Parts: sequence; C-alpha cells; structure tokens
Amino acid sequence: MFIRTISAALIGYALLLVPIASTAADRGPSTPEERKQALEYIAHFEADPLNPALQPEKQWLTEWIIEVPDIHVNVCMILDKLPKGDKKDGQTLFNAMFFSQLAFVLRNPDKQSDTLAQYQAGVEGALRVYEVLLKANPKDREPYLDDLMQRREAGTLAQFVKERAEAACKK
Repeated sequence: MFIRTISAALIGYALLLVPIASTAADRGPSTPEERKQALEYIAHFEADPLNPALQPEKQWLTEWIIEVPDIHVNVCMILDKLPKGDKKDGQTLFNAMFFSQLAFVLRNPDKQSDTLAQYQAGVEGALRVYEVLLKANPKDREPYLDDLMQRREAGTLAQFVKERAEAACKK
C-alpha cells in the first residue's frame, strides 16, 4: 500500500495528523533539492528523535511524501509489538521506521519497488533510534526491541523481517 492511500488513522498514529495542503496531482515530481532536504531532516530526527524543535521538519516530511507523485514508501506494521501511543516512545519508533524506509528509497531509487528491502531498512532505522532513546532513558527497555537487536547481532533480523512481511503485509 502506498503512503498516499494510508488511512487517516494510520497517518495520525505514525506521524501526527497534519493538514495536507495539496495532493500528488497538484504538483510535479520531487526535486533534487527536496530529496536532499528530506535526507537532512531524517538525519536530524535519527540523531535526536525526541527534540520538539524538529516537529516542523517531521511535518514537512509527512506532507512532502504524501504530495510527491514519484516517491512511494510502503507501510506495513512489521514491528507489530511497538508500544502503543506515547508509551515508551511508540510513535517515535514508528516514525523512525517510516523515515528510515523513506531514506532508503531516496538513496536507492532503483529499489523503490523492493518492499522487503524497504521494510528491512525501516526496522534497522527503528532499532537505531531505539538505541538513541535508551541512551537518554535506559529504564525504557522494550523486550521486543531488545530481542530484535539480538537478532540483528546474530544475523537473523532479515529473516524475521521477511517472515513478518509475509504474514502482515500481503497485498
């Protein structure tokens, strides 16, 4: 499912509800400058995911990916056991997954249709942000994410992502 077809509820959970000023039909493809800006904003978020000053950047990313007709990020709840709502940064981790998928697509435009690679990039990005969050608050450990970090270290994370994608992301 492409991001432009996501229900309002999922967008609200993932990236906060934002007013969408236009649709993909109202504008042309993304520009090199916009793609560069998106990657910079994603890097800012990954480095400091709880920084409230980054809200405008997160909003810009959300609106931009919905508006541009040439970039498609597939959304699937690979990480189905993320904390819900604000509990232990569940929304932040979902954003990390989504933004990491977007960064993957921007860096690898020839792999835009490789949904499994997108999902893998998203899970890895969520784990990187989880590690940043743990540095800020070590007591906020999540056994589910700790297990995924162990899978990453053991080289079995890709198999987990593949199995979850097959189970949860059927088209």
